[in-house]
Amino acid sequence: MQIIADLQIHSKYSRATSPQMNIHTLGKFAETKGINLLGTGDFTHPRHLEDLKSSLAGIDDSHLFTDNKTRTIFMLTSEVSLIYESRGQIKKIHNMIFAPDFETVDQINGRLEKYGNLSSDGRPILTNITCPEFAEVMASISKDAFIIPAHAFTPWFSIFGSKSGFDSVEECFQDQTKNIFAVETGLSADPSMCWSISSLDKFTLISNSDAHSPWPWRLGREANVFNLEKVSYGEIFDAIKNKDKEKFLYTIEVDPNYGKYHLDGHRDCNVAFEPSETKKLNGICPRCKRRLTIGVLNRVEQLADRPAGFVPKDAIPFKTLLPLYEIISHVTGVNALYSKKVTEEHDRIISRFGTELNVLMNAGEEELKKTTNEKIASAIIKSRNGLLRFKPGYDGVYGVPLFDGEVEKQKSGQKGLGEFTV
Repeated sequence: MQIIADLQIHSKYSRATSPQMNIHTLGKFAETKGINLLGTGDFTHPRHLEDLKSSLAGIDDSHLFTDNKTRTIFMLTSEVSLIYESRGQIKKIHNMIFAPDFETVDQINGRLEKYGNLSSDGRPILTNITCPEFAEVMASISKDAFIIPAHAFTPWFSIFGSKSGFDSVEECFQDQTKNIFAVETGLSADPSMCWSISSLDKFTLISNSDAHSPWPWRLGREANVFNLEKVSYGEIFDAIKNKDKEKFLYTIEVDPNYGKYHLDGHRDCNVAFEPSETKKLNGICPRCKRRLTIGVLNRVEQLADRPAGFVPKDAIPFKTLLPLYEIISHVTGVNALYSKKVTEEHDRIISRFGTELNVLMNAGEEELKKTTNEKIASAIIKSRNGLLRFKPGYDGVYGVPLFDGEVEKQKSGQKGLGEFTV
């Protein structure tokens, strides 16, 4: 059975999230998207955990769950923010947690509440516990619970982040690296970027949406595609841990340029730079004279020891897509979020083909042209074939896709280095 899994989301109890991030709504829109396995997110939060326990029922001995209202399957997941000092530097690292059952979740929460207020946020801040200590705690609770560093290259709060990260998994987790077998790439990076760093070869690369709202253009923006004889927590655990290419088929990615932290820059100053330009500027913003936020591309280049384009022999492949809503929005020029016009066209196309991911990956061009206008159909095919270009994102600003008739600029900021030099 093919499983499309988005394993990293948040609940309504996390900061800056939609109040509609509840299990039933998530299950409903996961069906629309074409996702059949979804992480619950935020099981460390007491109120969300109550909701999960009242909403979900176990599916046989699979250690997966159903809400009995949708066809969506759920896995117990959460994310925590570790903030601690290491060798005189403050480190801020987000890690995802996966658990097989509520008994294990209760044990995890019982241990973690010693390090922070779990009620404060769906993604709680834990202090006075390092990444190695955290990994050791998880391993001591259950051999079936596991952790994965989240959005690994994002400047803020990630294992390799330019602001407070490390240079390798081993440097971060030390002797507990033995319990780390996967890394999440994040929206501003894709596997091809990670393949230039040989130290990551031993880790499986996974991708998830990190959604803060349940809408299909947020849910499943990135996901993992499995082919499993038996759908269970253990099978997914093993497919990821063993980097099993027969069971773990590929990841779904957005173009890294779409991500909010791909290039270096300053959001407030409306400037963005390629890594080579940042080097010429010595990392200083030419407008405000403060340090630039160093993005994911720059950070990957700092850590890379291989040329771009290298593909490890056991690499899990990936497909690059753009959410349908965003395709329609940008093609039609209706860029207001939650536009009625765009939503109606979005829903009409999906109703013809069943799910959004079926539209994006499988619908034939001629059938698309019969269903929607030719420009939208053409843009869907371009997205599928990796032919879209972007004005890259930077310092919290999403990248913007470029379609026919648009004037291409290589940066999402209003000014680049060439506009500050003669």
